[in-house]
Amino acid sequence: MLPWPPPGKRASGPEAALGRPGLDVDRSDVNLFVELCETASPTGDEAAVGAIVTQRLEALGLSVSEDDAAAPTGAGCGNLLARIEGRTDSWIGFCSHLDTVPHTGPIEVLLDGEGVYRSAGETILGADNKAAVVVMLELARRYAKEPPPVGIELLFTVAEEQGLLGAFALDASTLSSNLFFVLDLASDIGQIATVSPTHGQLRAVVTGVEAHAGLAPEKGASAIEAAARAIATMPLGRIDEDTTANIGLIEGGTSGNVVPGRCEVFGEARSTVEGRSAEVLGKMAEALMAEASEIGCEVEVEIKEVFAGYTVPDDSKALTAAEAVLAARGHEPSRVSPGGGSDANVLRAKGLDALLLANGTYDNHTADESVPRENLAEMFEICCGLIEEVEPTC
Repeated sequence: MLPWPPPGKRASGPEAALGRPGLDVDRSDVNLFVELCETASPTGDEAAVGAIVTQRLEALGLSVSEDDAAAPTGAGCGNLLARIEGRTDSWIGFCSHLDTVPHTGPIEVLLDGEGVYRSAGETILGADNKAAVVVMLELARRYAKEPPPVGIELLFTVAEEQGLLGAFALDASTLSSNLFFVLDLASDIGQIATVSPTHGQLRAVVTGVEAHAGLAPEKGASAIEAAARAIATMPLGRIDEDTTANIGLIEGGTSGNVVPGRCEVFGEARSTVEGRSAEVLGKMAEALMAEASEIGCEVEVEIKEVFAGYTVPDDSKALTAAEAVLAARGHEPSRVSPGGGSDANVLRAKGLDALLLANGTYDNHTADESVPRENLAEMFEICCGLIEEVEPTC
């Protein structure tokens, strides 16, 4: 067992990967969580962190398979899968993703005086999702020594931050378990995402007529003006308790003295009500077409579903197991609808009983991202409880 890092110092060197008494970790090991976070892995550049994960698992005597997801997703490597044979034919799976959102400059991890891991600079920390990666690697360390009561699958996906692409590319028929726990909800431990929205996207290209803005503006038809008028009439923000919509990006024009002849608009809609996301996106498209026509512009609109929503049924074995173990660990299980998506959306769409669990990280995708070291240790214990205290039947 490794000592806890002294508070307030640079979090590196021979400290525990999780830093909690009772964990089965090598006294000579480096702080694995810090190593993972400080290894840059924005989507498309996952190869280095994937190599660390593979090396750690193979050093434990485990075989790691890599699929061919890199090419279709643009990731730096494929999805990684490792298995630990159990004492029974039942299996349980855990899932995390290797990539992060983009960031500028290197990540440096600091352990503050309250025992919380933070970024020492203006970058993300990378706890999304390396807080889960390190827990899964520690599960491998514990259970590789002797067979666990059930078989364990450890799935590390790629390109999650750019639309769950790695999970979409995964061949689910290669998995042995139907029961998967995705450790990727940035909130208090105990929360379980039982409802997730369907997420749809809109891309529109507005084509107008260029003209000199000072000499002959009346000869032009402004694509940006058409887009702006349309956006002003769209249903945006929180439309109702189940539905949100947003226009997040507008690009167009060539110069301040030219009536813009082209403009691109990017937006989204999310809803937990079946069909509602598509309905709202349809209204957004109608607004664009109406306003464009009014001032002599044309519009091409593309609408696509990014991922399907879900509602976890009460008889879900994953839900029953999670609530039992969380309660046993002293947490009050809380069923939530966080409004975002995760690999659980895709795994459920592929027919698996997948459940998204909060892993005690906070402020993901920002420079304020953090995770208390005790939360890393607690998620490890919860996962051990799922393996040892609950016997899944798959």
